[in-house]
Amino acid sequence: MEKRVAIIGAGVCGLTTAKCCLDEGVDIVVFERSKNTGGLWRFQNDVRSNGSLNQSDGTATVMHSTVINSSKELSAFSDFPPPDHFPNYMHNTQMMEYLDQYGNNFNFNAHVRLQHEVISVTPTINHESTGQWQVRYKDLRTDLESNEVFDAVYICTGHHGYKSMPDPLPGQETFRGKIIHSHDVKTGEHFRNQRIVVVGLGNSGADLAAELSPIAKQVYVSIRHGTWVVHRVGPFGLPLDLFYLRRIVDILLRLLPYWLFCSCFENFVNTRFDHDRYRLKPSNRILSQHITVNDALPNLIISGRTQIRSKIERFTVDGVVFDDGQMVKVDTVIFATGYRIQFPFLSNSLVQVERNQIPLYKFVFPPHLPQPHTLAFIGLVQPLGPIMPAAELQARWAVKLLVNGGGLPNEQSMMKDIELKYKQMERFYESERHTVSFDWIPYMDEIATEIGSMPPLWKYFFTDPKLWFQLIFGCAGAYQYRLVGKSI
Repeated sequence: MEKRVAIIGAGVCGLTTAKCCLDEGVDIVVFERSKNTGGLWRFQNDVRSNGSLNQSDGTATVMHSTVINSSKELSAFSDFPPPDHFPNYMHNTQMMEYLDQYGNNFNFNAHVRLQHEVISVTPTINHESTGQWQVRYKDLRTDLESNEVFDAVYICTGHHGYKSMPDPLPGQETFRGKIIHSHDVKTGEHFRNQRIVVVGLGNSGADLAAELSPIAKQVYVSIRHGTWVVHRVGPFGLPLDLFYLRRIVDILLRLLPYWLFCSCFENFVNTRFDHDRYRLKPSNRILSQHITVNDALPNLIISGRTQIRSKIERFTVDGVVFDDGQMVKVDTVIFATGYRIQFPFLSNSLVQVERNQIPLYKFVFPPHLPQPHTLAFIGLVQPLGPIMPAAELQARWAVKLLVNGGGLPNEQSMMKDIELKYKQMERFYESERHTVSFDWIPYMDEIATEIGSMPPLWKYFFTDPKLWFQLIFGCAGAYQYRLVGKSI
């Protein structure tokens, strides 16, 4: 009997999950709350935020100027290279063009129900024997609610939809300026000639500084820990990730002392600009956090358009006071403080989020369910590398398990793997940003092994030395995971 799957979310992860399902003859329905496909990468200037600083409707979208942080070949799906004429780092409009081309190849839009919001996902009465799920959803155009039963549910909503805000600071309620979250900033025009404080210097905070500094009166960036900043352009003018996302680099990371490897990487990064001199150097090592990717920030700092400040201690009526005693007058404070992982359509008995962390087997399956392979989280990760190929491999794995009727280890074995992943994440400094983090190449190889698509490196060493050399010393693109195995 043909399997039927509900895919929640029509962004990047929902897109590749849909293709993996259709490749294996699995019937799908893709539920998308917004008016368009594309998810995060479809620029939308009208995202609802419920009029609240702390709330949003779960819709993620880029800023108008956003450019992808990983190069196109490493970001590409394994069976669909981007057009040759596209730049190495695609603007969000080109990213959407690539995604639309990918989707048009298998008529993705025909399977998508736009403006349909999933209200709840619950096990059916006979779930233990069938693994089936009841999905309740609302047509936002008519407000009509309906129920349907599916053999599996794949959740592809990501983790950039719900704002994470720190507790209110002293004096915040008396501040006469504007306080917003970076989620609500789509263009910089509203901030022309303003004095702005950006709180946080992850990728969103750095992008905001780069976007606003040329038009604002002054931009201050408030940071607690500092951060490591790299440019998109690496040695010889090539994309930087082509150099560090290689198996040989990962092998050296495992063989060399951690401090030595990090020192070499940090020295390389500091040749572009000295992080200590620019007040950006964190206390943690470079591979103990997500690296911020931004080309403009050092130039903005050295020209004074962006000034680095310590954390905010309190608000005044017309400004802020930093914990080093400096006080500045500002018009707007923008919190670039990340996002909360949240699934309002799932009960706590199915998935429990604690400190922005969910216990999932290899970041995909809840281990405690009777048939865990029927509920999968695709793309709920923040790897040290591009998300799209990782989500594709996760989807290929989930579909393989569904078609084969399961095949996951028992709950105890899965929990041991989860604990191992938690142990591996201990090298990251404690932050809600690092709860779904991992090294890219080992994880990709791990999932590829599960689906039988791991390149046989030792075999190629003897039978195809040129290919072996490329797989070890070349950049680790996802195309390699199509060399062997079935279509999924």
